[in-house]
Amino acid sequence: MYKRILLKLSGEALKEKTGMQIIDVKSLDKIAQAIGSIYEKDIEICVVIGAGNIWRGKLAKDIGIEAVSADYMGMLGTVINAVALSSSLKKHGVDSVVFSAIPAIEGVTETYDLEKANQALVDKKVVFLAGGTGKPFFTTDTAATLRAIELNCDAILMGKYGVDGVYSSDPTVDVSAHFFPVITYQQMLEMKLQIMDLSAVELIKDKDIEIRVFSMADPNNFRKVIEGRDIGTVCKKGE
Repeated sequence: MYKRILLKLSGEALKEKTGMQIIDVKSLDKIAQAIGSIYEKDIEICVVIGAGNIWRGKLAKDIGIEAVSADYMGMLGTVINAVALSSSLKKHGVDSVVFSAIPAIEGVTETYDLEKANQALVDKKVVFLAGGTGKPFFTTDTAATLRAIELNCDAILMGKYGVDGVYSSDPTVDVSAHFFPVITYQQMLEMKLQIMDLSAVELIKDKDIEIRVFSMADPNNFRKVIEGRDIGTVCKKGE
């Protein structure tokens, strides 16, 4: 279905279920295997991963850390997760490179550069896009959407933690929440659905880039989506 995709992953999916460790080895390995199963299909892959397992805005407020510093801490958390997942991919024989919107850490990351990132994809490397946009007040949803547009991706595959698609309201608290197998970006904006940051939806609403929203609970869902299976929700530009 796709030649080039961006995977938007939840950092919380890396967390150990007991909450004792921010990165669970088994979860990390399962996600690496899932990415490897897509890589084997000769699809070019970018990855943006959140930092919810390491750092959350609510914690910053509770501690009293001001917003700009808190956002930069979150960006650094995405770098940690990207480096961890990149390392795990190597064990599965998949070459990758970590680009960061925050200036490079020598020997660990490269500073994000559109031309270099594009060439790495052409060279069949999985490209991690860490550090958000490099600026505060932007979510990883916005960063993922911006990079997908810049790198001409065919789709964003959005693996969610705790939800299996787009609903009219939070299905964990509203038993009457309606599931959308297909929805347009304009409908998402009109209904102010919180499945992703609405500023990210504004960015992509007129682009020919699909977003597939599905659960990360089963790592095989990544491959199933690529194979065209009826998994999760398809979000797309309206007619």
